[in-house]
Amino acid sequence: MTAVRTAAAGLALLLAAACTAPAPPRGEAVTAAGTACTQPRGPLGAETPTTVDVIEQAYFCILGNHYSGATLDARALLTAGFAALTRELGRNGRDAPEAVMPALTGDREADWAAFEAAYRKITDRVPDLRGRLAVATLEAVVAALGDNHARWAHDIERHPDHYDGDGYGLGLQANVTAAQATAAQTAGDPGAALPPLFVTAVEGGAARAAGLRPGDVIESINGSAPFVDGRAGPALAALYPRYPQARPVRLRLLRQSTGRRWTATLKPGLYPRDPATLRVVQSKPLDDDTAYVRLRGFTPDSANRVFKAVARLRAGRTLSGVVLDLRGNGGGSPAEATRLVSAFVHGEVTAYLCTVDDRCETMRTDDTVELLGLPLVVLIDHGCASACEHFSSAVKDLRAGRLVGTRTAGAVSGPARSYLLGNNTLLGLPSKRHLGPGREVIDRIGVPPDHHVPLTPQDAAAGRDPALAEALTLLHE
Repeated sequence: MTAVRTAAAGLALLLAAACTAPAPPRGEAVTAAGTACTQPRGPLGAETPTTVDVIEQAYFCILGNHYSGATLDARALLTAGFAALTRELGRNGRDAPEAVMPALTGDREADWAAFEAAYRKITDRVPDLRGRLAVATLEAVVAALGDNHARWAHDIERHPDHYDGDGYGLGLQANVTAAQATAAQTAGDPGAALPPLFVTAVEGGAARAAGLRPGDVIESINGSAPFVDGRAGPALAALYPRYPQARPVRLRLLRQSTGRRWTATLKPGLYPRDPATLRVVQSKPLDDDTAYVRLRGFTPDSANRVFKAVARLRAGRTLSGVVLDLRGNGGGSPAEATRLVSAFVHGEVTAYLCTVDDRCETMRTDDTVELLGLPLVVLIDHGCASACEHFSSAVKDLRAGRLVGTRTAGAVSGPARSYLLGNNTLLGLPSKRHLGPGREVIDRIGVPPDHHVPLTPQDAAAGRDPALAEALTLLHE
């Protein structure tokens, strides 16, 4: 999996808002202390340097627009930002006697003023590091929310699709996703990642050139074990390098079928992807009586495309059911997820969107969607996130079908809105939090499958798909 693809999945709605809205009035989004963030109304201009004024704008934007903003202890944001500031100084072999966290009182504006005064003294000491320090500080402020749908999109993350179909990275996918690897590195949270680490697919690039195959076990990354005491470690992040950084990654590999052990050094880069992997919807008949449909993302009109695919497969045959493959589906539009589940059940609540004080609005099935009248099995894994989890939890809770595979990502805090900062970067913030149809929390927990069927290195090496085999067995019972 590539860093570009991961960014695209996570930022789809955020960027869509930025690209389709009308242009903002002149002067509305200037960089100035205290300037309110605005919702983007046109294409983004060229990104300009991140400054302390931009950090201030983001700080107050979070407090005013994040669903927890009214009750949030803003001191946690500033403390996280200051800690990142000092760490970045150390990474660059520098420090400053003024780099002492100011006393914070809980008064949001007074605390910001104290933070800003200390920040400016520090950066005046190291003017050559101003840009790096500002980026590190703002990234940490946003990360301190602990919200997987709160993002600051800048640099490459603003334009995840500008490679015209090329991938970027090592050219491989592993059983630990990029999101899990990032969580292990930044938050010490390995999610559902379990050893061993192994290759699940080779897409091209350096991995293909080095002769890697599905099922190859990755024993070390740059000399470090991917798991420590059974928990995912920070070394995993090197599997998913971010452009334009292009440092080679050294892997120690084991091919279990032959016992061969070897070391391969892979240099990240661009590589052409198989056009089939770029199609949002793929479909085919299985056993001549089952419709298999793979949905890679809940993009606009994706539900209708699934319906059309099932209709084509239904022509001239009697179907026993539908296998909907959502593995690796990073989410997208909650409305499309609702429309899709509405083809299997009517008259139900699919999710709740709630404020911090538990005032909730309901998302309901679209009963204008025609019921397919077919049994449903959904394939899920830890790559199923956001709107994919909205759909999966609705299927499970409403008994619209059965889930097969492994637990979903637990990354469905709430739909995010985008806000334009003064340096032409985007801040994505959920204004409400997501709950499942039973009012259960899914964020950070995920949706468990009805039938737990994990992939093993032996399965990957042999080209077996045990989850799909289980799905077909369930439909033919």
